[in-house]
Amino acid sequence: MKLKKWMILLVVGLLLGILAACSGDDAEETSGEKEPSSEGKEEAAADGEKVLSFINPETIPSMDSSLATDESSFIYLAATTEGLYRLDENAKPVEGIAKKHEVSDDGLTWTFHLREDAKWQNGDPVTAHDFVYAWQRAVNPDTGSEYGPYMMNGVIKNATSISSGEKSVDELGAKAEDDYTLVVELENPTPYFESLTTFGTFFPLNQKFVEEQGDKYATSSDALLANGPYKMADWESTSSSWTLEKNEDYWDADAVKMSQLKFEVVKDPQTAVDLYESGVVDRVDLTSDLVDQYATNEDYAISPDTFVYFMKYNQTTNEALANKNIRNAMNRAFDKQALVDQILNNGSIVANGLIPADFTPMPESGEDFREVSGDLSTYNVDEAQELWKKGLEELGTDSVELELLTDDDETTKTMVQYLANQLSTNLEGLTINLKQVPKEQRLDLDDNMDYELQVSRWGPDFLDPFTFMNLWTTESGNNKMGYSNAKYDELVGDTATKLATDNPARYENFLEAEKILFEDAAIAPLYQASRAQLVSPKVKGVHVNPFGATYEYKWADVGAE
Repeated sequence: MKLKKWMILLVVGLLLGILAACSGDDAEETSGEKEPSSEGKEEAAADGEKVLSFINPETIPSMDSSLATDESSFIYLAATTEGLYRLDENAKPVEGIAKKHEVSDDGLTWTFHLREDAKWQNGDPVTAHDFVYAWQRAVNPDTGSEYGPYMMNGVIKNATSISSGEKSVDELGAKAEDDYTLVVELENPTPYFESLTTFGTFFPLNQKFVEEQGDKYATSSDALLANGPYKMADWESTSSSWTLEKNEDYWDADAVKMSQLKFEVVKDPQTAVDLYESGVVDRVDLTSDLVDQYATNEDYAISPDTFVYFMKYNQTTNEALANKNIRNAMNRAFDKQALVDQILNNGSIVANGLIPADFTPMPESGEDFREVSGDLSTYNVDEAQELWKKGLEELGTDSVELELLTDDDETTKTMVQYLANQLSTNLEGLTINLKQVPKEQRLDLDDNMDYELQVSRWGPDFLDPFTFMNLWTTESGNNKMGYSNAKYDELVGDTATKLATDNPARYENFLEAEKILFEDAAIAPLYQASRAQLVSPKVKGVHVNPFGATYEYKWADVGAE
């Protein structure tokens, strides 16, 4: 039942008063998360400044563009840093630091001409050298970047050899012809390379600043240097709140209308909704139990997404997970339609493959890739139980106990409890123990392959199936589960090399490779996400991207409610 607005204001006011009487540390220890304060918002409005307040579901794992791997990190990197190009409201690359570029006839050499009025927050000019340094740092094995090799190997000349330690970083195919001319040599023609340059891993870095900061770099707002629409304020790596302030030194500052964007980590869904109802925050995600309550609200909105959630099987940590029949049985043992309809209840749809629906069309027919590829991993209890019995016989046991690693937000908690119940109910002898941790910790455990089962997800970094398919090649830095299939590697590898200029043939390879992935039951697809939200009508110009950073805040504005 919806609380009356005056009651919410009273509750929030009392809560803010209590928090104000405590120190910041004590408040966080007591409540687990600080409430956003409405006082600063009212003061900003009184001064004629434009301020919006949003909720973030977790702390920011990393503001280092070489090390970032997750949604939150890339959102705030995109807000504070600008690459060669930036995505507009139609997800098309528009001018960033680059004004224009040319591509050679063979598609291997891209020459970018940079603007001369772009500056870093400290007044230094943004130059071609900043891109060369950042890209070299991303593929340098000493950096330990996952995304550098993932995004650049097989794309930029010599990136693969450099990331494997066979060549030095100065042999990377990215050179500064002069301060404002960047020449990039590719391993193979890559038609989508322009869209790649909008992604966080390709953002520039000010070498002098990064090296002066040393180990402190990107651990606080004082150890960051912006060249984008906003600059980060009041942030440390463990912060549960932070502010994006308009960067007056940004080359296109006139296009940035907002004075501040404020963010708070709020994990409890009801608390988040109460804050929205009270006018303290301007956008909130709704969990399934709140959707029915707010579906008729005039601020209710469904935002389709291209993130695909799946369960990873680490074949190196448990003998059962190295068994193909066991994995195939688990893939078929949970009702995904009930998951999206009853547990999530937010517009998400069932995923029976890896490539999301409505993401990319087939080159010649224009049909949706997902539709052509079909359902490759579906719910079927009878088949699941037959496969399970075979797997147990091969293992010589009648029971299996597994630990499922997940994030600790409320939506994930509810979802994995359902998933664990379905698996243990439908597969006799299976016990699932849940391990729920903050997202940053889960990413660390994944990186170290210190898990058995894991609920994870992937959102596309560029508009091509390769952004998903390359995840599970044997040498991929994102594999992290011991999966290897030589035929799969060959099919996916050929799409970036000998078939690079033959798009119809590339897509046929992707179709065949995806089938192999699910014949092997390498992962268990769960659902393609959607966001059910309450969004204040005064929020204008915040774009939701189908790939790359989820939100684009450059053109954010405040309109009449």
